[in-house]
Amino acid sequence: MTQTILVLNGPNLNLLGTREPATYGSETLADITELCRCTGEANGLEIEFFQTNHEGELLDRIHSARGRCAGILINPAAWTHTSVAVRDALAAVELPVIEVHLSNVHKREAFRHYSYVAPIAVGVICGLGSHGYRLGLEHFAHLLKSRP
Repeated sequence: MTQTILVLNGPNLNLLGTREPATYGSETLADITELCRCTGEANGLEIEFFQTNHEGELLDRIHSARGRCAGILINPAAWTHTSVAVRDALAAVELPVIEVHLSNVHKREAFRHYSYVAPIAVGVICGLGSHGYRLGLEHFAHLLKSRP
């Protein structure tokens, strides 16, 4: 049985490829979606991919994962540093979470250094561009294979 990983992306990530390419790279969200689908396929995972600029929509999608998905890979974008609601939703669904960021948030403005998600996450990957998504999905495959 294939297990599903929910890959979530927060605000402004729909602008990837044109938004601050020196910081976020030239790949588009469609490129990252395809990378995730290929990585999932290679690792026996089904990938459900979602991006929104509306916090309530993200919360609803997180809630929908409970009892249905094996884990959540999330780039909360700006909500990383601002949203207790996203943190609480992730904690409430009781699934393993991996936080991912394209840029190294620790080399950027001080307000980006704190994450509400990190304390409840299995791990955090930042600064590796889209490769961070691949690494996160590969780690989920590893986690799921090692479960009894």
